[in-house]
Amino acid sequence: MWEKVKLSRNFEKAMQQINENLLYWPGFIKQKCKQRLVKITQYLIRMRKLRLKRQKKLVPLQKKVERRERKREEKALIAARIDNHIEKELLERLKKGTYGDIYNFSQKAFERALETEEYEDEDE
Repeated sequence: MWEKVKLSRNFEKAMQQINENLLYWPGFIKQKCKQRLVKITQYLIRMRKLRLKRQKKLVPLQKKVERRERKREEKALIAARIDNHIEKELLERLKKGTYGDIYNFSQKAFERALETEEYEDEDE
């Protein structure tokens, strides 16, 4: 009942072959076959264009992860500001002698404070 016919690669010849082979079939079936041929050829043309074009690979943006990272950075900046403020306050109290001789302050921060103080003294 069915017979497979290999169509020509030329679009016009392929349409002609469909008309010849489906001569006694209803018009609706002919139309469906022609429509399928048009669809397949358009698909092949589109694929050929894309292969020639070779577009860059699209990388999806992960908005949720980026937002989370941005929030973490903001919080870290705020924490750093607070740490600097606390450090300055402790150094000021240390200079005034509020704590007396008992204190456990990081040596690096203390040396940095002394350097900034010396630098300020030189400017004046």
